[in-house]
Amino acid sequence: MSLRINAVVPDFEAQTSQGAIQFHDWIGDSWAILFSHPKDFTPVCTTEFGAVAKLDAEWKKRGTKVIGVSVDGVEDHKRWAGDIETYSGSEVGFPIIADEGLNVSKLFDMLPEDAYLPDGRTPADSATVRSVFIIGPDKKLKLSMTYPMTVGRNFAEILRALDALQATAKHGIATPADWTVGQDVIIPPSVSDEDAKQKFGEFEAVLPYLRKTSLK
Repeated sequence: MSLRINAVVPDFEAQTSQGAIQFHDWIGDSWAILFSHPKDFTPVCTTEFGAVAKLDAEWKKRGTKVIGVSVDGVEDHKRWAGDIETYSGSEVGFPIIADEGLNVSKLFDMLPEDAYLPDGRTPADSATVRSVFIIGPDKKLKLSMTYPMTVGRNFAEILRALDALQATAKHGIATPADWTVGQDVIIPPSVSDEDAKQKFGEFEAVLPYLRKTSLK
């Protein structure tokens, strides 16, 4: 299936390094981030898992659950977690989905329906399983991004995007390029000047269609 922004993400059952889950039930009323990997015991992915582990307090502060998915089994995941903790100095406190059958990878459109894992496979056989999905409490996809195998993901940017998504959901605003918490936000064109004054107070009309304000 093809996933689009604001579509309800697939629900599925899976085994993880922390036991069985039903995905929508696991999300509950939280925000969630699903990030995928083509193989355990690979260099770039190890650094990425370490980055996510180090950000544990930041995810919790934002009411967000994180979960990895890799197309290897539970026992490999558990062994790999030791390497990740050695590299990062942080505990891997989040679950890792065992997607040996490629069910999740196909549900989230990271692999074609006819994909399979050949004997003696390498990460190249599942190279497109290198995505990040930010999911809202309504179980709808809010953002997705896909990286090549050679480029480590920027989790500071993922954290920034999560902040922006949560701010827009809470306040009914938009955010400009490179926005971070505390900076001015954009008033959507669908909001009239009169309603904008009532909702936000003073604002700056940079252009007729570009109005900025601060969040109180």
